[in-house]
This record gives sequence, C-alpha cells and structure tokens, in this order.
Amino acid sequence: MGYIELDVIDDRQKKIVIGIDLGTTNSLPAIWMDDRPQILHVEGQPALVPSVVNFPESGPPIVGHEARARAVIDPTNTIFSIKRFMGRGLADLEVDTRTLPYAISENENGVVQIEVRGRKITPPEVSALILRKVCEQAEAAFENGEVVSAVITVPAYFDDPQRQATRDAARLAGIEVLRIVNEPTAASLAYGLDQKGAGTVAVYDLGGGTFDVSVLSIEEGVFQVLATSGDTQLGGDDFDRLLVDLARTELAGQLSPEELRDPAFLQAARLAAEKCKLALSKDPEHDLHMSLPGSGLSWRRTITREEFEGLIAPLIQRSIDCCARSLADAELETSAVNEVVLVGGSTRVPAVRAAVEKFFGRKPHTELDPDQVVALGAAAQAQVLMGGTRDILLMDVTPLSLGIETVGGAVAKLIERNSTVPCSHTEGFTTYVDGQTAIDFRVLQGERELADDCRTLGRFKLTGLPAMPAGMPRIAVRFHIDADGVLTVTAKEKASGVESTIEVKPMHGLTDDEVEGMLQAGFDNAKEDFDARRAADLKAEIGIMLRAIEKNFDQAREHLDKETLDDLEEARVAAQAATEQDDLKPIQTARDRLEEASTPLAAILMDNVVKQAVSGKKLEDL
Repeated sequence: MGYIELDVIDDRQKKIVIGIDLGTTNSLPAIWMDDRPQILHVEGQPALVPSVVNFPESGPPIVGHEARARAVIDPTNTIFSIKRFMGRGLADLEVDTRTLPYAISENENGVVQIEVRGRKITPPEVSALILRKVCEQAEAAFENGEVVSAVITVPAYFDDPQRQATRDAARLAGIEVLRIVNEPTAASLAYGLDQKGAGTVAVYDLGGGTFDVSVLSIEEGVFQVLATSGDTQLGGDDFDRLLVDLARTELAGQLSPEELRDPAFLQAARLAAEKCKLALSKDPEHDLHMSLPGSGLSWRRTITREEFEGLIAPLIQRSIDCCARSLADAELETSAVNEVVLVGGSTRVPAVRAAVEKFFGRKPHTELDPDQVVALGAAAQAQVLMGGTRDILLMDVTPLSLGIETVGGAVAKLIERNSTVPCSHTEGFTTYVDGQTAIDFRVLQGERELADDCRTLGRFKLTGLPAMPAGMPRIAVRFHIDADGVLTVTAKEKASGVESTIEVKPMHGLTDDEVEGMLQAGFDNAKEDFDARRAADLKAEIGIMLRAIEKNFDQAREHLDKETLDDLEEARVAAQAATEQDDLKPIQTARDRLEEASTPLAAILMDNVVKQAVSGKKLEDL
C-alpha cells in the first residue's frame, strides 16, 4: 500500500468516491484502486494537506502548505488545530486558548467562533475549507475528475455534537458523506486484519489533537468494537505546548509579558516546538530555536530526548490509563489481545511506542505510515459501500449512555454506554398530571443517575396530546443511533399519533475531564446515585398518589370509618412532608405507609367502577 501518483485516469472514473482522514494536524485523501487502498496525490507534490487555513486581507482563504507558511507573518488570521474545536464551547477549550494567537468567542448557542478579518467563523466552516482542499488534491489526479462522496473518519471518542459538526463541514464542502467511520476501525481495515481470521485487536490512536483506544473483535469480516476510551484533549499539540511553555518560562527575563503573549511569538514558538519534537524522534537531542527579526529575538535551547520524554511522561500515562480502562470495559486482560495497531503521527515518538509495547506485552504494528493508515482504511470502507467484493461489517459502540430526564429529575437511560451501533431502543412513558397536553423532553448523555449531573444534548417538546387523566396517555420514546453515531430521538403518543423528533445538533463538546469524569463519577457515586434516583422516583410516585386521594376524598369521607379516615389523613400529611426531604429511607417509609392507608379507598373506587360497568346488564350479558 502506498502512493498513487497519477496525472490522468480514464474517463470512466470521473466521479470519484474517496476516503478522507480529516486530521488535527494534517488531512489526507485515499482511493481504492487495483484491489488495494492508495493515497491520492499528484506526482511531485506532498501527500499530506496541513489542516491550516489562512484568511488573507483580500482574495479567497488559503489552505494547506501555503497557509502553514504564513502562520508567523500573519498569526492572527491563520487557523490551525480546528478539529479540537469541533462541536465544542469555550468552557471546553480553556487549555487550548492559553496559547492561541487568534481570538475566539462564543455565540448565544455556545458554539465557538474564530474571529478573523472582522468576521466570526465557526469550526465546521474552517473544516469545510480543509475538506475542499483535500478533494481538490484528489481531483487533481484525474482529468475533469469530481469528488462526489466520501467516507470521513473521526476519533472513536467523538461525541454526538462533534460528529454532527463533522457532517456539517462536509455538507458545507459539497461532499456527500457515505459514512462517518471511527479512526481505529479504519486503521484495522487498512492493515487487512479482517482477512487474518478471528482475533482481538487494540488500536492505539494518538494524533495531533485527540487520543483514543479501541478494543475490537474481528471474526469473518465482522468488526465489533468491544469497548472504547479516549481523551479529546490529548495529542501532539499538547507535546508541543509543553515545549512552548518551557520557552516562555526561560524567556520571561528577556521578554515582557506582552511580548510573550504576542501572536507572532506564539506562532513561532509553536512551530519551533513542533520541529524540535519531530527531530527528537530520530535524534538524541535537538535545538529549540526561535528567531523573530521584528523584535530582535534569537533564542536557542538544546533539548535532549530524555528531557523531552520527562516532560511528556504524564501525557503518555494518561493514554495508557485509557488503554487499561478500555480493556476493563471489554473484560479482557492484555494477554487476550492478539494485535496492537499504532495510528497517528504522535506514535512516532519513541517513548510512546515503548509505553504501548510495555503495557500490551507485544510489539505493535508500525509497518504502515501512521499518518496514512486511517485514510487508507477509509478508502477500503468506501469501496465496500460502493459494492466492492470485500465482505466487511463494522459494528462500533457509543462511548457514553444516552437517556431522557424523568419526573423528579432522574434519568431514564435508553441506550447504555458501549452499546453496539447502529442501535435503537424504545421505552414507554406517560403524563404526570391530569389534562396534560404537552411534554418537554430533555435528552441527556452521561453515567450519573440524576439529570443535573449529566450533559444536556438537546431539548424538544411533544405537543397536541389529548387531555386525559394522568397516567392514561401512552408515549413511546425511541432513541436511534445510526451507523455514523448520530442520535435521533422520537416521541409518539400512541392513541392520537402525535409525534415529535429531534436530531441532536452540534452545541458544546466534551472535555477530557467531562468525559472521563462522567465515567469515573458514575463508578464513585454508584450507591449515592442509586439512592438519589430511587428517592426522585418515589417522590414522583407519592405525588401521583396524593393527587388521586385528593380527587376522591369526598368518597373517602362518605364510605370510610373515622379510624380509617384518620389513618389516611395522617399518612397523607406524612407523605407530603417526605417529598420535601432527600433521604431515601423516610421517603420509602412514607410512600409505603400511604399505599397501605389508601388501600381501603382504592377498594371502594374499584368497587364503584365494577358497579358502573355492570349497571343495567343481565347476568347472561356478562
């Protein structure tokens, strides 16, 4: 597998279907040809397209190598690492914003905007420009060629808003998305692991801006993701940032705080750090060198590989912790893993390779270029979707649980984390008060039991319900995750046919702390969460019982003796007081007492229902 260096391909292939690795640092197109996936580029030109966009004072945006070259001379209008902003808000990007040379803000919906030349541009718009450049590179290998559709890859740990933002970028670029494929799965396809028989594969993917690890089971062409874990704020950019911080610290005596925050300095420091990092993968030491003629700065500092590895050791350990978590979720030991695949340019760092080999106890696959392997796999999947002969079925998983808020603030989880996608689940709900004609739904993501402890993905309303007594409407809520990992929620009242649907739209994304915190908090607070969830459900149940008693209290006074009536009144008052508490035990006690005290009333009401049903009927009619 390698490059395809073509000037002209015959007319039969003018409509091109490709695979695209939309990366943080670089992006890349590939195509299936001659029974194998191959990288697309024109002879004499580089294959990788830097994921960098420059907005000049006049003329169209500049993308790729030329944009990267303008980073120091026009730092405030040159956008890089946009993938880290996809589907995210300012609160998610606190670490990234410290060293950004350009300004970012947030709109009223919490979507990040990059400020360039007096305009505010969203991450999907910037990504669309990169995708269009990648397509132009692919089309340049063909005479009058046109990319009409593509398989685009994303990190396995991208959540719903981040995947939606990626689809929006493709739509803006004029590309039909055949499928969104997880990068680890694409890498396995590139290595042809589906053709090696049954086995368990761990894919360690450390790119420029994100990290994820997936454990896959492969058998007879069926790829099933057993578990996935990741860190959407961990990658080569973070390695670079540590070197930038080192430079800023050591230059603090020579430069003023304003100069250390100057956009030109920050871009120069970032590029110098990246160059030094790349060199240290081959050399035992290298100079971290910056020269800014405008300010008279010429600074040089030798960095040894040992020093660099010491700086990045905590970041590497974060990735290994994710590996351990993923294996634990899959209920596997490292000895059960047959193959380990390295993906992403940051896996070239010797310390990364050594840590992965030590953890898994086996040498990982490095035969393919880690910068190309994902694009090659995307091309393989595109060939399958276009009717190719390779028999492959991809079964990915959703990384976090999904559900809705119920009465009392609890969470009803409809799809559990690590569920295989595509998948659907439907659950029945009903109304809480008499005559209710509308229901507000809050769609949630997370592992906690209370809605306020989870992340809100979206809200929608089901209106036009027939006015019926509480508990009578039958509302089916369906969660569906498609093969791209995009969530659609539908609520439908069965009797009237009233229906409402929401497709989760890109809002904020999840930080590493939020994603991992959700999982860990779910484990750490399991008992407390269960008790809080049970208390919320009991309070809702008490509320329904109290309204029923109040509605029928006249009949209670008419038919119950004084002692029974007094007992019911005491239980009612106690239950009302219990709903103001949060402790599970007294709420449970009050609920049970109310149920026992209201049993005579329930018997009277049931007796009346039966009498009304048989009134005026003969025995033979019953």
